Amino acid sequence: MRRTTALRTALSAVLLVGAWAGAGFPSAQAADAPTTGARNASDTRQASAGLLAAMQKDLGLTEGQARARLSAEKSATAIQPDAQRAAGASYGGSWFDPSTGGLTVAVTSEKQASAVRATGAAVRLVTHTARSLDAAKAKIDRLRAPAGVSSWHVDPEANKVVVNVVSSARSDNDVRQFVERARDAGPVAVEHTAEAPRTFSAGTVGGDPYYTGNVRCSIGFSVYGGFVTAGHCGQAGASVRGWDGSGIGNFQGSSFPDNDYAWVSVGNGWWTVPVVLGWGTVSDQLVRGSAVAPVGASICRSGSTTHWHCGSVLATNETVNYSQGAVHQMTKTSVCAEPGDSGGSFISGDQAQGVTSGGWGNCSSGGETWHQPINEILNRYGLTLHTA
Repeated sequence: MRRTTALRTALSAVLLVGAWAGAGFPSAQAADAPTTGARNASDTRQASAGLLAAMQKDLGLTEGQARARLSAEKSATAIQPDAQRAAGASYGGSWFDPSTGGLTVAVTSEKQASAVRATGAAVRLVTHTARSLDAAKAKIDRLRAPAGVSSWHVDPEANKVVVNVVSSARSDNDVRQFVERARDAGPVAVEHTAEAPRTFSAGTVGGDPYYTGNVRCSIGFSVYGGFVTAGHCGQAGASVRGWDGSGIGNFQGSSFPDNDYAWVSVGNGWWTVPVVLGWGTVSDQLVRGSAVAPVGASICRSGSTTHWHCGSVLATNETVNYSQGAVHQMTKTSVCAEPGDSGGSFISGDQAQGVTSGGWGNCSSGGETWHQPINEILNRYGLTLHTA
């Protein structure tokens, strides 16, 4: 195997517990606190050159625009919980609007509008609450989806449940029947996608972060005791090898389909650090927490095949209909990915978002990719994210 700088850097994705505990980095709590003005400007100056370069390339921004967007998204993420509480039972969802640089919150009653605006969010009056839309989606989750149905999710901006259908299958009888049954569940809009989703694992190729059997996947985020990754990469008990062929540990838990997450124990001289790799082409990104970025926010992905790419959050709590079965509570993004990127890191600013699951397209022609949210994985297995 090639011992390139990028390969040696792969080793640092699984480094020893507490290795950076005394390094003097801010705590996750301090990093997650709402910040404005000069503090936000200082935070964006800390953004890695690689993150900024990827945002400029994939989102068509200047460096100044990328820094401004990171600052605005950090503020929007911080006020999102307060805005939802202010909306109360009339909450219809929320999203980040890149054109205004702010968070928009949908409400079904004008009575809550002033309280929501007081948090710093804009308000849009809608017909359906987020709770009612979630209930409609839950009914659709119980339907058996044909292969021509790609996914479905609640779209807060459209105030509907959006069902994504593969363009070439739009006239298929099973697809049409599924859509009709979905419409019976609640307000539904149909959109078309170019391809059906697939997972992004790959066969063994020398010089990549980890292997299990003849499958190559990417490390997601360090946790105390190991790292998290995609469930379709390996089953519980399966052994994991590093880029150099040496044993790292074993899959301690894995779920796929229904979910797409797993965690791997670390030992045998391997250890963990709170970074997302730049693979020798961009600077590594420190991980400081796992605050959830809103719909519309920028997000970047690191994987062993295509390295750094960025895009935007398109939807949350989406059900993805893979050929192996449906996977729930996924986040859809406009970031591209390719085989071997599965399990890799999705990060927004310095906040961990999730592990790469699958998608459609590639990084030459574009596409969409889903990730399994990191906080769900941490809660499921009782893990603690390793943060700087």
